[in-house]
Amino acid sequence: MAASLQAAATLMQPTKVGVPTRTSLQLRSSQSVCKAFGLEPAGARFTCSLQADLKDLAHKCVDATKIAGFALATSALLVSGASAEGVPKRLTYDEIQSKTYMEVKGTGTANQCPTIDGGVDSFAFKSGKYQLKKFCLEPTSFTVKAEGVSKNAPPEFQNTKLMTRLTYTLDEIEGPFEVSSDGTVKFEEKDGIDYAAVTVQLPGGERVPFLFTIKQLVASGKPDKFGGEFLVPSYRGSSFLDPKGRGGSTGYDNAVALPAGGRGDEEELKKENIKDASSSTGKITLSVTKSKPETGEVIGVFESIQPSDTDLGAKTPKEVKIQGFWYGQLES
Repeated sequence: MAASLQAAATLMQPTKVGVPTRTSLQLRSSQSVCKAFGLEPAGARFTCSLQADLKDLAHKCVDATKIAGFALATSALLVSGASAEGVPKRLTYDEIQSKTYMEVKGTGTANQCPTIDGGVDSFAFKSGKYQLKKFCLEPTSFTVKAEGVSKNAPPEFQNTKLMTRLTYTLDEIEGPFEVSSDGTVKFEEKDGIDYAAVTVQLPGGERVPFLFTIKQLVASGKPDKFGGEFLVPSYRGSSFLDPKGRGGSTGYDNAVALPAGGRGDEEELKKENIKDASSSTGKITLSVTKSKPETGEVIGVFESIQPSDTDLGAKTPKEVKIQGFWYGQLES
């Protein structure tokens, strides 16, 4: 296509036809004689015909260039439309396992939790002790509590724009799951891919990093609403060095070239110099929307509220609300 456009552009350039001087004189003299006798010279007809042919060719090349450009734009639009069709269809666990790596690559399926084909719209498991495996949490909404855009507006949860890739789903989490005789359930998180670094952007342009996690979660309650608290580790570890070489367990105590004499311990600089990598806590609420006892599968929705990154104690954390789907398999 590029070669065709280059050829068309070359043809569109003005063409110079060189004619010897003697021939030009002969044409002018013959034109005068023909005009004297009221005849039209053949050379003039040839010149006009040649010019008309060149104009037609130029117009055709311009039209061809426009058509080629339209075709390229249309193909680009189709490609972008194909990649922006939205989230793929949610598959069951068996359907995902039956696909190859190349069938899953680039489709977004790897970032989704499975669904259930059939089942009942309630928690239909008998009382007893189970092991919850393949526990997966897929966020579908990230909102951050911040001040409104308008003046003197109270803080509220605002919609955000995701700045990271589709790598925020937690998966392969497992732990003991107990169903009591009174219908209450209890789950303790023990292992799995239970954290993911995520960054979102507020409408004003501020970016908020946080560690989406449910580490050491202990959730209890009725199946339609059970939850509890979990541990939120520091977004960065104590060995992380800031741009001035300061860290929690290594690096400088104060910023380079900062005067001594106690100034580094001032309140405004203390939070920058003394790094704090301590953990915080978050809360999550889960609800069962459908279950399938014959396969042990359970799905539902969740809502989690946790703090954002503190930049090792230098910033005040913001509240992040995460909503989405979850999936799990109960084994007795």
